[in-house]
Amino acid sequence: MSDEDYDSIIDSTPATPADGPPYAECVRCRKPTEYPAAYRGVTLCPVCDWQEAERGACPG
Repeated sequence: MSDEDYDSIIDSTPATPADGPPYAECVRCRKPTEYPAAYRGVTLCPVCDWQEAERGACPG
């Protein structure tokens, strides 16, 4: 990965929720997310996103 790629990841703005369908599907459970289908990157539904945050916060 080049420095330009790394900088573009850091400087990217978070995705805004979609106004309506079609929605992207969650990469874990395949349920619709709040992101538009054209969103590039990993998309998680609110439940999977919360579970991922819990896993990351667990010290053990």
